[in-house]
Amino acid sequence: MRPPSQGGFLISKLHRLSGRIFGRLLAARGMDVNSAQGRILFVLWHEDRIPSGELARRTGLGKSTLTAMLDRLESMGYVERSRAEGDRRSVVVARTAKERALEGRYREVSQEMTDLFYRGFRPAEVGAFEAYLARILANLERAERGDAAAGRGGQP
Repeated sequence: MRPPSQGGFLISKLHRLSGRIFGRLLAARGMDVNSAQGRILFVLWHEDRIPSGELARRTGLGKSTLTAMLDRLESMGYVERSRAEGDRRSVVVARTAKERALEGRYREVSQEMTDLFYRGFRPAEVGAFEAYLARILANLERAERGDAAAGRGGQP
């Protein structure tokens, strides 16, 4: 009899433990953002001035959670929110000069975490692992949307 799969359990444990370590590394460098707030900043580094709905989608955060985190980041001076031109209902999130000054240190901590994650891994193993994670993520995203293929592991 095959032992039960532990993928979800292990991913959950990895998430909690890596969040604690990441927070400790950030604090050691005098940075007052948490890992979830860091995800928001990470997305903004790739595309500044992004609508909040798109930011929620890219970070995987619920809109109410995102709003609370943006409130905190805005009060800390790291982001600014404004109404989108042409659509006053849409809110656009942008980086500030204070946040831009933080980016280098945050990227250093991110690299340190990446080094911890993959210590002892060969490049091919890292690639395969990340490809598997991307497939799992795609399966879960399809299931969340209610796609019929989700129950078959995304296979047609």
